[in-house]
Order: sequence, then C-alpha cells, then structure tokens
Amino acid sequence: MNGVIKERIQQQIDGHDVVLYMKGEAAFPQCGFSAAVVQILSQMGVPFKDENVLLDNEIREGIKEFTDWPTIPQLYVKGEFVGGCDIIREMYETGELEQFLKEKGVMAA
Repeated sequence: MNGVIKERIQQQIDGHDVVLYMKGEAAFPQCGFSAAVVQILSQMGVPFKDENVLLDNEIREGIKEFTDWPTIPQLYVKGEFVGGCDIIREMYETGELEQFLKEKGVMAA
C-alpha cells in the first residue's frame, strides 16, 4: 500500500472516535453487511463517521491491507480495529459491544 493512502486512512481513524468503512453511506448503505452495522450503531445511539469505500478504490483496497482484514465493513473505535459485520453483530448480541463502547468513552455509561 502506498504511504499516502495509509496516511489518509490513519488520519480518518485518528480524526473521529468511531469510523465505519462501508459500502455506501449511513443514510443509504449499499450492502446488507454495511446496513447491519449501521443499524446496530444507530440503535445504540453511537455517532460515527461513515467512509464510503465505493467512492475511492484506493481507500477500498487500502483499508483491507491496513488491517489485514479482507472484507468491508470495518469498524474502528478510538483508533482500534474492532471487526466486521459478523463480529460486531455477535458483540452486540452478547452485550460486549455496549460494554466496549462505554469503556472507550464513546457511549454514556
């Protein structure tokens, strides 16, 4: 991955408490997995920055390399990669996601 893309991704992650790399936008997800994560975050009342990878192929490919994670969506909280749709859904169902977000200070305790 070229350094410029890596730097752009790092700035996006550093610039927001919660960043979701997704297909489409929060208001109009363009894949079911992205829509599922948006729905979970929205239900929990967690504000997040949506980054539409369909608008920028360098970011789309770069984010996969950045985390060594092959799929999108990808969720970052306070600079930490949390996971994709299946992981987020599982964490949500077990209550682990709420606990994690409270510990990170992005959700009221």
